[in-house]
Amino acid sequence: MSRVFISIGPITIYWYSITMLLAILSGIYLANRESHKMNMSSYFQDLLVPLIISGIIGARLYYVIFNFSVYKNDLLSIFKIWEGGLAIYGAIIAGFLTILYYAKKNNQSILKTIDLLTPSLILAQAIGRWGNFFNQEAHGPITSLEFLEKLHLPNFIINGMYINGSYYEPTFLYESVWCLIGFIIIILIRKISKRKPGLITMFYFIWYGLGRLFIEGIRTDSLYLGKFRVSQIVSIILIIIGIVGTIILLTKDVKTKKERKNKNDKKI
Repeated sequence: MSRVFISIGPITIYWYSITMLLAILSGIYLANRESHKMNMSSYFQDLLVPLIISGIIGARLYYVIFNFSVYKNDLLSIFKIWEGGLAIYGAIIAGFLTILYYAKKNNQSILKTIDLLTPSLILAQAIGRWGNFFNQEAHGPITSLEFLEKLHLPNFIINGMYINGSYYEPTFLYESVWCLIGFIIIILIRKISKRKPGLITMFYFIWYGLGRLFIEGIRTDSLYLGKFRVSQIVSIILIIIGIVGTIILLTKDVKTKKERKNKNDKKI
């Protein structure tokens, strides 16, 4: 399977780049529509470019830091992001720091800002994982053709999982599907939660954290901190934050409703 989308003279465009561009544009479109509904369109447009730049830089730095042995003898290769090597947790961390700065600068709610962007993020992740497919990376262990056929996968995926003489488990696909399901659930939550700030974000932390925790365990290209897989550590932290955050938000909501009820009872 060719990694090249098109090659014209000295210019080569890779499928990985096309996939990442599609993921970013899809996320922008979705967030832009939602920003109008939330009366945050001007603020979102100011935030957009710094957020994309910081996300790409953060994703690359995260990957390079925990995989520096690959780049130490060729530092210029650090800038070759079209060859792969973007870690989503790095993008999330850098994006969160950017949001903190711009939210305070524009007197906007941090939770509302993250809720605005979370559906776009998980949709972009679902799309972006296909970049790993074209690069034949982020896969699981060696498996058999029979195993892949039992998953009822299209032939082009099965063929794409045939790498250097062996078939590999398509963990990129597992995560893509997991993120797509999460995206659908988030849209449903947004409709029934009356846009309660933070609830969508906390669900994302729990949902993506759980999925990545288990999928990372069967990947063969994990980044390590000592004997531990870095992404699993971060996933556990996200799950804990999501659970605690959800409890706090729901408890606060119940408390607010009780206070309103008491005020109404006093008026009566």
